[in-house]
Amino acid sequence: MNKILVSGLINIETTLKVDGFPVKYSPVNYPFWGIRSTVSGVAINISKALHTLGVETNLLSFIGEDGGGKEVLDELASNNIKTDYIVKDMEETPQSIILYEESGRRQIHLDLKDVQKREYPIEEFKKALAESSIAVLANINFSRPFLEIARSAGKLVATDVHVLSDIHDEYNRDFMRYSNILFMSDEGIEGAVEDFAKKVVQEYQNDILVIGMGKEGALLYVKEDDFLGKFEAVDTREIINTIGAGDALFSSFIYFYNQTQDPYISLKKAILFASYKIGERGAAEGFLDEKSLNELYLNVYGE
Repeated sequence: MNKILVSGLINIETTLKVDGFPVKYSPVNYPFWGIRSTVSGVAINISKALHTLGVETNLLSFIGEDGGGKEVLDELASNNIKTDYIVKDMEETPQSIILYEESGRRQIHLDLKDVQKREYPIEEFKKALAESSIAVLANINFSRPFLEIARSAGKLVATDVHVLSDIHDEYNRDFMRYSNILFMSDEGIEGAVEDFAKKVVQEYQNDILVIGMGKEGALLYVKEDDFLGKFEAVDTREIINTIGAGDALFSSFIYFYNQTQDPYISLKKAILFASYKIGERGAAEGFLDEKSLNELYLNVYGE
């Protein structure tokens, strides 16, 4: 199988377990075993998921010349993920703090530093693209110039725009327009999700659209079959933290679609993959390998 190109944010993530939202003020709290820092970010989450499932990635991103950057490189090395396409010249590595409660609800605070002003070397991108069958381009500014190049090169482009409430969203419009495979969450959608999906694909003509719906499962649109329908969620184990669930759903779908070109089986496996993943605290943890996921799929669906 060809490599998959992944372009997106890398950051140091700190998770904090809270009693509930809103957070009640107290000058000092002692959440024993409730604070944890790990290497994360969309690019890490997707790359680790894909690598665990069984495909090599070309990972494009920026990190800092600081302790956080060293931590990123050590984490990637420990997972045998290549760092050839990571630019290491930021003053500081981006950071995030995520508050989460027992039900799985979470609140994300993300400090991007100056990554939104940075331009990734185009020739390096083209080199990575030539080795890859799919370009996963996260909706961060340095990925934006890659969209047209990847489509012109005949590569499949996949994007997750996460929370969206307006199909004409100025920041995400380019990513939606160039994506063959488009993912998003239903968290910002008002009204019927099906109606919103129809408006998106009418405007952008995507081949495949998936809208993650949390405990309600996911909505799938397939242009080739004129299919629009929901797939139910599946509970595989206790929910600890839903952070990273969308990245897990996206990653697994891309992995199996790259193998099969079957969006229906790919989404069913992705729902299982994401369900299992949210039994861990960190966004880049809890990933199944392909063999384990296929065994789980057989147990759940009997196929």
